[in-house]
Amino acid sequence: MRRTLVEYCQTLDDGRFDEWIDLFTTDVVFTVMGHRLEGREALRAFIEPTQQADARGRHMLSEPLVDTDGDEARVTTDYAFVSRENRVTSSGRYHDVLRREPDRWRIARREIVFTGDRPTTAQER
Repeated sequence: MRRTLVEYCQTLDDGRFDEWIDLFTTDVVFTVMGHRLEGREALRAFIEPTQQADARGRHMLSEPLVDTDGDEARVTTDYAFVSRENRVTSSGRYHDVLRREPDRWRIARREIVFTGDRPTTAQER
């Protein structure tokens, strides 16, 4: 499960979009900046244009808080995004539901909540 959280950051930061999109379930629901995206294709169409090489930096993660119930896990992880100029340009918390599939854990739901904002769709811890 932690591997999925780390791979989310590293594949996105490296622009490896085929690997990145495979980290999500086919029915993923992803909420960010007032956008609610459903399914892998909608998510990829939204993210890929915004993550071109000149806009990439590094996502830094805290230790995740994980509650597992069988093949589903609820996870919250604080993050900071560091730009190529080594400035923190975004921080907040990921509110996730991960689902165990036959080959790996995948993200079924993710809401990105920026510092100072409140979750709209995910449970609050």
